[in-house]
Amino acid sequence: SGKKITDVVNIGIGGSHLGPEMVTEALAYYSKGVKPHFISNIDPDFTSKLLKDLNPETTLFIIVSKTFTTIETLENANKVRAWFIDNASEIAIKDHFFAISNNTEAPKKFGVSLDNILSIPDWVGGRFSLWGSVGLIISIVIGSESFKDFLKGAQEMDTHFRNSPFEKNIPVVLALVSIWYNNFFKCETEVVLPYSQFLRKLPNYLQQASMESNGKSVDRSGKKVNYETGSIVWGSTGTNAQHAFFQLMHQGTKIIPSDFIAFKESLYGDSNQHKILNSNFLAQTNALMTGKLALGNDVHKNIDGNKPSTSIVINKLDPSSLGSLIAMYENKIFTIGSILNVFSFDQWGVELGKSIAKEILLGNDDALDKSTKKIKEQLKG
Repeated sequence: SGKKITDVVNIGIGGSHLGPEMVTEALAYYSKGVKPHFISNIDPDFTSKLLKDLNPETTLFIIVSKTFTTIETLENANKVRAWFIDNASEIAIKDHFFAISNNTEAPKKFGVSLDNILSIPDWVGGRFSLWGSVGLIISIVIGSESFKDFLKGAQEMDTHFRNSPFEKNIPVVLALVSIWYNNFFKCETEVVLPYSQFLRKLPNYLQQASMESNGKSVDRSGKKVNYETGSIVWGSTGTNAQHAFFQLMHQGTKIIPSDFIAFKESLYGDSNQHKILNSNFLAQTNALMTGKLALGNDVHKNIDGNKPSTSIVINKLDPSSLGSLIAMYENKIFTIGSILNVFSFDQWGVELGKSIAKEILLGNDDALDKSTKKIKEQLKG
């Protein structure tokens, strides 16, 4: 209709969803006014509620699927398509839908204009794909200049990783610390703690980037490994996390290596409250290291300290620094995979679940175990 686009909806899952969602929220301060939305899980109630609040005339939809065969993504895309036709028209699909895919025929049959189909290089894995066409929603939301700054920040970290000696190489040092605690201290998890609410989805993003990459038990020659590979990654934002699981970190029986991420400057210039935020950041890393010896018989108050943490201090949460931060973790993950001699970029465990789900949908239950068959019967209600 020519009306200005006010909303953009990204339809994808996994790497086609977690990265763009995390980045658009992290850089909300730099938004140009277009509101982002994300559909990933096959949850009809969530999708229906989202569509109810959208105007098809002012909404752009981006379907992200490298093969355009991912069940979750296609089911959601078809639901959105039906809603769009009911509330606008089928011919208008070409003006309101983009496809990020290497399969051009399927999006064309869907109604997407050939000019609106953007490809993904074959060698780019989904969990590392936000820098290219998968990042279209990021570029729309923060603008092309900020997106270029985002890419530049990543490039600077990549250059640092490529050229710096190991003892001064940030991703390499982080990778070695991770391997050290995972293998020699038997620490099964590591926690990521950004002291910025805008980065609340960073731990979710890093879960996929790390655990899907290095969650392997066979090395590159096909032999079973006799060492620990991928760590369990989790986390939340400070100071929320301090009132949740920090008690276990300080006084529990588990050693949990932690990454604390803090920023020197507040985005909105509230230096007083930002000072309180950073004082909490400093207090927690200090307490984890030094602990506190209880006096007298109050042994339940004793905090041993000597718990490992890494402090990552960044000037300001802007597109360039976020690009560097993400690239730092990507290169850390790559380094861990290289040292542990595993294939970081395949995902056969994920593929197994997909193939079984497809067989169940087709009604091919012969290969299912008795337990799964019984649960399936219960799900029928």
